Amino acid sequence: MIAFPNCKINLGLHITEKREDGYHNLQTIFYPVPWCDIIELIHKAPGAELKIKNAELGINNSTFIIHNSKFKSTGLPVPGDPSNNLCIKAWELLKKDYPQLPSVYIHLHKIIPMGAGLGGGSSDGAFVLNILNEKFALNLHPNQLNSYALALGSDCPFFIENKPSYATGRGEILEPVSLDLSDYKIVFINPGIHISTKWAFENIKPQQPQKDLREVIALPIKDWKHTLYNDFEAPVIKANPEIGNIKDAIYADGALYASMTGSGSTIFGIYPKYQSINLNFPSNYLVKTV
Repeated sequence: MIAFPNCKINLGLHITEKREDGYHNLQTIFYPVPWCDIIELIHKAPGAELKIKNAELGINNSTFIIHNSKFKSTGLPVPGDPSNNLCIKAWELLKKDYPQLPSVYIHLHKIIPMGAGLGGGSSDGAFVLNILNEKFALNLHPNQLNSYALALGSDCPFFIENKPSYATGRGEILEPVSLDLSDYKIVFINPGIHISTKWAFENIKPQQPQKDLREVIALPIKDWKHTLYNDFEAPVIKANPEIGNIKDAIYADGALYASMTGSGSTIFGIYPKYQSINLNFPSNYLVKTV
């Protein structure tokens, strides 16, 4: 089974308080974006072969055997211990409660940059949960899948439903919102700066927002510039001024709205669908339009 885990953007992001369990409560609007990784998962049966041809896909080509299941990553290099990859963690979570789950082959082709505020890793883990539930007929209710997803990470439950949502709590309390950006195009600029989520939270002071995000996103997009903001932007841009320069350049190019997503370092800009984009950034910057 092949799936295409997509990323997300945060439309507004407020850190409201630190919790006794060490996590933070937040308020944000999650919006899914069709910029995707590729995951193939198959039952590790005799003669089974992956359809994604590894050598053709990317610069990274690493295979690991974990708990008798095989995990392969290609595309963008995935740092860290592969046993901590959320794709494997998702299989381990379900295997613990559903021992009948067989060993599997998982091939992740990484396209969404990491440490960029796009939630690509969270999406990968959540999609593996959905794939396992469907492929092996576990018949898990969405609420059950959400619980497993939260065990993987705070952003993961969003990718189970994968619809525009107002998120509170750690990000797992989700309320559908009516928002459609299909008449616009979104440009992403990633300067290749990895922002530690831990560092970002250490450099922010929780506070209650002045306006309800659900009311803000109901305004015309051109009015979001002065009303819709990400609490992480100020400390991240202070430490990395070039991220602020990217945002300024996007507005100078005529974007209706620009913001950092998540804890950074990606800046996105929302443009009218048929407006041309004329941005000039260094060659090492990743630029993507959807």
